Amino acid sequence: QVQLVESGGGLVQAGGSLRLSCAVSGGTFSNYAMGWFRRAPGKEREFVAAISYSSRAVYYGTSVKGRVTISRDNTKNTVDLQMNSLKPEDTAVYYCAADAGPTFYSGDYYLSESYDYWGQGTQVTVSS
Repeated sequence: QVQLVESGGGLVQAGGSLRLSCAVSGGTFSNYAMGWFRRAPGKEREFVAAISYSSRAVYYGTSVKGRVTISRDNTKNTVDLQMNSLKPEDTAVYYCAADAGPTFYSGDYYLSESYDYWGQGTQVTVSS
């Protein structure tokens, strides 16, 4: 059974930084494309970032591009999301997700339905 556990969320002031991490167990991590999504109160789940199994391909959502960096370590089975210049509108629950199939490489990396496994989420709150 594949399990994803996020960590690193918390309360930060606007302009600050946070680094989220997702630990994956129970599967072959190096075979998975990985993604980060978020859901703010009252809003739809939003694509944040994605990374291919080899780290050669990375993608970012338009609202965070230039402020976040996704990375992975296939030796540690982790994927991280470094977030800088945080804004109050970044407040959300952030979810890590794993895509065990080919949909990532078909260009659908930004769709939540492309992902097979999800973590429970970690809360990020940015105060103004």
